[in-house]
Order: sequence, then C-alpha cells, then structure tokens
Amino acid sequence: MSWIPFKIGQPKKQIVPKTVERDFEREYGKLQQLEEQTRRLQKDMKKSTDADLAMSKSAVKISLDLLSNPLCEQDQDLLNMVTALDTAMKRMDAFNQEKVNQIQKTVIEPLKKFGSVFPSLNMAVKRREQALQDYRRLQAKVEKYEEKEKTGPVLAKLHQAREELRPVREDFEAKNRQLLEEMPRFYGSRLDYFQPSFESLIRAQVVYYSEMHKIFGDLTQQLDQPGHSDEQRERENEAKLSELRALSIVADD
Repeated sequence: MSWIPFKIGQPKKQIVPKTVERDFEREYGKLQQLEEQTRRLQKDMKKSTDADLAMSKSAVKISLDLLSNPLCEQDQDLLNMVTALDTAMKRMDAFNQEKVNQIQKTVIEPLKKFGSVFPSLNMAVKRREQALQDYRRLQAKVEKYEEKEKTGPVLAKLHQAREELRPVREDFEAKNRQLLEEMPRFYGSRLDYFQPSFESLIRAQVVYYSEMHKIFGDLTQQLDQPGHSDEQRERENEAKLSELRALSIVADD
C-alpha cells in the first residue's frame, strides 16, 4: 500500500518510525494479495463447477437425442447400446450434481465468507490512515508554536495544541498497534481456515472419479463386442464409409 502524505502541515519530527511503517506496509500488502487470491479462487471454482454441470447436462442431452433418433427404432442392438449410454450419462450427471453441491457447500461458500471479511479490514486501515494524518497535522501545529517566541499568547496556544494532540496521538497509536498485532494473526489463520475446504474438494473429486470409473467400466462391459479391437472397429468403419462414398449420389463430379 502506498501512502500519500500531505504536502503542507507536515511535522519535522518523525512521528512513526520507518521500521514500523515498513512493517505495516508489508503486513497489509500480504493481506491485499490474499484478498485478490481469494477472490480469484472463488471465481475460478465457480467457473469450474458451472463447466462440470454443463458437461454432464450436455452428455445427457446427447444420449436423449440418440434415443429419439429413428435409427434406434429400426435396430434393437443399437437401441440397447444407446439405452445403456443414456443410463450411464444420467448416473454421471447425478454424481456430478452431488460433487458440485459438495464443492459449493464446503469450498465456494467458505471462500465467499472469508472474502467478506476484507472490507472491514480495509476500513480499519483507512481509519488508521486518517488518524495518522490527523496526528501529523496536529504535531506540525505543536512544532509551529514551539518554534515561536515564548510569549504568553503563544504559550497558551502551545498548551492548547498539545492538549489537542494527545488524544489524537493515543488514538493513532492504538489503531496502529491493533493492526500490527492482528494482521499477521489474520494472515496466519488462512491455513487452518482453508485446509478443511481443500481436503473436502479432494475427497469430492476422488469420490466422483471413482464412481465414474465404475459407471464407464459397466458401460464398457455392456458395449464391448468380444474379439473386436479398436483397430478392427476403425477398419470396419472405414470400409463402410468407402461403400457410402461409392454411391453415385455422393460421388465427386
């Protein structure tokens, strides 16, 4: 975070040690980076779950379209094959929905709640900066009277300026101390907060893909023709395609 000091009314005295200011900027910078990372992760997780749902819904739609194709009415083997595919796609979609719901509950919602804390934190930093500006302004006022000839009116104004400065200085020091103590604690707490969410994400993915292995394993057993390799199927398809190309209605001029 970059601080923009006043060009006028600045005290000559260094009221905040440079090491303290560097520590503050370092800790707040880490939290600003954490805020951006949290926002980006929440956005990416939402995009990922939306894409997962769109994929499984599209797969179900394709299997339904195949079932309604007239070809299935003419060939019982094809109908059985597409019916098996449709059952598998619906099972996949159901497990996918469970996975997405789990991720929404245990990952995306915690990310959203964690991100909701940062506006309050940023407001506390702004209040600290305002207190620092007030502190600098009144310190400069005190220094101005300290440099003048010590007449009665000047001493009275100096006393009044010092009285005005005292509560403002104490307010800044309290705000500064609290932030310097709590910002590192907040940053350090991110591990304990997010670890359960990431563990849940991993478990949800493991469960989902374990089920997918079973579903597509079952589907493979239903569709596989004994003694037919992928290479044989490819050659058969090429042979049938060649027969189609030989028809006069699709022949090249």
